Amino acid sequence: MAEAQKERLTDIGPPHYEKHLPPIIKDNYGKWKYHEIVKPGVLLHVSESGAKLWSVRAATPRILSIVSIRQICDLADKYCDGYLRFTSRNNIEYLVTEEKNIDPLIKETTAIGYPVGGVGHALSNIVHTQGWVHCHSAATDASGIVKAVMDDLFEYFAEEKFPGKLRIALACCLNMCGAVHCSDIAILGVHRRPPKIDHNNVNKICEIPNLIASCPTGAIRTATVNGQPSVEIVEDLCMFCANCYTVCPALPINDALNDGLSIWVGGKVSNARSTPMFSKLAIPWLPNNPPRWPEVTDAVKNIVEVWAANARPYERMGEWINRVGWAKFFDLTGIEFTKHHIDSFKHAGTTFATSAQIRF
Repeated sequence: MAEAQKERLTDIGPPHYEKHLPPIIKDNYGKWKYHEIVKPGVLLHVSESGAKLWSVRAATPRILSIVSIRQICDLADKYCDGYLRFTSRNNIEYLVTEEKNIDPLIKETTAIGYPVGGVGHALSNIVHTQGWVHCHSAATDASGIVKAVMDDLFEYFAEEKFPGKLRIALACCLNMCGAVHCSDIAILGVHRRPPKIDHNNVNKICEIPNLIASCPTGAIRTATVNGQPSVEIVEDLCMFCANCYTVCPALPINDALNDGLSIWVGGKVSNARSTPMFSKLAIPWLPNNPPRWPEVTDAVKNIVEVWAANARPYERMGEWINRVGWAKFFDLTGIEFTKHHIDSFKHAGTTFATSAQIRF
């Protein structure tokens, strides 16, 4: 018999992360002593061994062309031995081991259109979903709104002008492949009408049992229309998630008149100072008004500047709201409180207070 292979080779699963670590990170893994912000967008990480690593953060538009990726990689090859990473909020981080390379790297990165900043008490880049450019269930665009909002808030990305961190997210529907449930400010595309059923095509292009099973609230039922198998929707149960449209193109949900955006506030992932928090509704609906979405950008900027003017040092958006109270939040921001702010959905949990922290 052939000699047994000592190490089984397989392509199942991702490669071990150590294969992709820069040598300085691999050599000092678990030995980092501290880090500090040395200038806007630049962090210095110092190891117990005395090794130093600078991470230079720059914002990207998330949806990148091949030309853009090659530009970014060329700069990484030139200044940091090809080592870079993308953060969870679509920032580039160049991992630089020689201090002399920092300023030339910043200069060239800025020259090709990627601003450096977003660390510390500043606005990080906005994480967002696909929007109209790709997603079938989008109630709004993603890249266009993010561009418009960041243009208005750019000064807060380039410099530390906030009392604490600020994270903004955008998802173009409530299936939210963006981080809108746990960001300081979240922009969420919303559908306001149930799908329109194309009864002539439901039985031709859809599997009705799968279609019914796709609805998380059980709003879709079997029906016979004009002698053909089809479905009906109990509108009171529909939460406009577009899951049914995902599995059945004969139930389009997009509606140019009624689709729009909502604004949510107060979420965070961090356990620092307080427990993680879910975002809560601030503005139930704003119109889709491309290409600059002025209603959305004005609303977001208003909330940001009210928080910045009233929060204590290190206080996140949700922590500030919890301290002053929601009534004061609505008063200071000038946002109208409506019936839509009352959580009456029958499947809502009785509590969202979940945390790794010990409570008594």
